[in-house]
Amino acid sequence: MRLLDSRDHLGELPRVGPRFIDALESSGLAGRGGAGFPAGVKWRAVAQRSRGDAVILVNGAEGEPRSKKDRVLMCARPHLILDGAFIAARVLRAGRIVLYIGERHTAARDSMLRALGERPEPERGLVSLAAAPARYVAGAEAAAVHMVNEGLATPTNTPPYPFERGVDGAPTLVQNVETLAHAALLARTGSIPGTMLLTLAGAAARPGVVEVDEGTTIGEAIQRAGGVAETPRAVLLGGYFGSWVEPERAWKLQLDHRSLRDQDLGLGCGVIGLLPARGCPVCETAGIMRYLATESSAQCGPCFFGLRALADACTRIAEGGADPDALRRLHRWSADVRGRGACKHPDGAVIFLSSALTVFAREFAEHASHLARRIA
Repeated sequence: MRLLDSRDHLGELPRVGPRFIDALESSGLAGRGGAGFPAGVKWRAVAQRSRGDAVILVNGAEGEPRSKKDRVLMCARPHLILDGAFIAARVLRAGRIVLYIGERHTAARDSMLRALGERPEPERGLVSLAAAPARYVAGAEAAAVHMVNEGLATPTNTPPYPFERGVDGAPTLVQNVETLAHAALLARTGSIPGTMLLTLAGAAARPGVVEVDEGTTIGEAIQRAGGVAETPRAVLLGGYFGSWVEPERAWKLQLDHRSLRDQDLGLGCGVIGLLPARGCPVCETAGIMRYLATESSAQCGPCFFGLRALADACTRIAEGGADPDALRRLHRWSADVRGRGACKHPDGAVIFLSSALTVFAREFAEHASHLARRIA
């Protein structure tokens, strides 16, 4: 069974208990929200701390600008997501479920609330709704917990992690909606679908959401969506916290977390963006860096000042107004920022930028030398 191929329905929840975590771990299910962290490990960490006070936070924030998969799933299979949340509540002895949905995703929110209204009263009584602000960092685990607790969607310092002390100080499972849908199918059928949802963006012939088998190559996934609309210069794998990859390499990459991690890559939020060859990769990179700089939660210097400096330098290079040393500074500043932020936002931005400086080295050098040629 695939997530999007069957009709959503309301049925009796499977009878599951703590041993379901063993099945979840054996399944190898990885989180579908960003880091690909093993779902079973997360559930067990919360279970070990729960005294009947655990909280399930259903993460449907989807703050990545190019991602649409979570919204599509919430509209198409709301009961499956709710099943996953209620199963998690039973297994982890949780007394509260929070639906955390992007404030701009009105169709997804309405679909989830409509489905919730069809559930039995004892289930409905466990659930509350929280709106995730339209900010990139709002979907981070710590930011989601902070939003529910304090009304401010900024990441907080960790530890403690949400599984240790999250919503209302209780052990909290923060899980992406797609991950919960997979967990629900595991509880119902004894196996997970072995699929993943992807958002194809940019120069794809049919941009949008597709469901593919794990292990499918990127090239095969794009062919399933009709191929490319025009020749791509590069592939952005994983969204704005992801990496640029040359098409020749990207086409052969298998879409599973382990093999990608072995190559220092990741699926992130499941976005595959195709940059057309006629586009300017330096300008595209500068635009994304400006966006990430404006999305800083302004909690530390490396993020607030560091990302702004990197974005400004990228913009000057893109516009051909940088001095000859600009590229060297960009490399040096990237190394200075990484690993020093109060949260992972600067790290994600620098991973993205570093991949651009590698894949588009020729284009960056040409832009950076533009001013020098004019002066000469």
